[in-house]
Amino acid sequence: MNEFLTRVLSGIVYATAIFFGLWYGKISTCILFLVLGLICLFEVQKLLSFRNYLSYFIFPVCLFLFHFFKVDDRILFSLLFCTFFVKLLLLRDLFSLKGRNAFREKKHIITLLYIIPSFVFLTLIPTLFEGYDTFVLLSVFVLIWINDSFAYLVGKSFGKQKLFEKISPKKTVEGFLGGFIFTIIGGMTISYFNDIMSFYHWSVLGVFVSIFGTLGDLVQSKFKRKADVKDSGNILPGHGGVFDRMDSIIFSSTFAFGFLFLVQHVS
Repeated sequence: MNEFLTRVLSGIVYATAIFFGLWYGKISTCILFLVLGLICLFEVQKLLSFRNYLSYFIFPVCLFLFHFFKVDDRILFSLLFCTFFVKLLLLRDLFSLKGRNAFREKKHIITLLYIIPSFVFLTLIPTLFEGYDTFVLLSVFVLIWINDSFAYLVGKSFGKQKLFEKISPKKTVEGFLGGFIFTIIGGMTISYFNDIMSFYHWSVLGVFVSIFGTLGDLVQSKFKRKADVKDSGNILPGHGGVFDRMDSIIFSSTFAFGFLFLVQHVS
């Protein structure tokens, strides 16, 4: 019971920090994710038994440039493409039967083209909407939390078929489907409270968040399995580290950004 209460209280503190960070606009959002990103960089590099001190300088510079200067779209899309490619590499190695391990072989790439750009694109989501609207970014977090919560509840109650036992023994197909369905329902529900996007687009965003969020969780599980640790850190009692809490949204951020960009500029 004490462990459960610790986990709940820690989760409330984390969610409150996210809410208020987004509530006050661009500056507070950038500061919030700068802090979370730096902690996450430290935790990931610790898992990889690696130190790239330059990354602690590159990350805030990138965040500053993309938010307060007009960056050429070609640079933006080049970075987006590179980040997509790195995530596909991680997925390939996640499902590979040959025992390849990009997680340790490509430490610089993971640091510079996975963690840093994922946080940058996460904070760029509000820029796709008039007046730097943080509602959509907050909604992405809510959808992630819905997916995680219902995947856990449904999996615990009805889960039998393992989803990816060699990486994450507790995840089940039933849990994934439960999280998937309720996340789509969550997207549909959000559409009734905000007309910034259509009912259809909110539903599709729920699909993206659920699928890529789950994949991000599996990728992070492989990081920890290779490092032979239970958690990426201990800054959040009952949850572990920042990387433990943000693994899903870090992985899904670029896919969500790409989809939302298409919605705003193509639809």
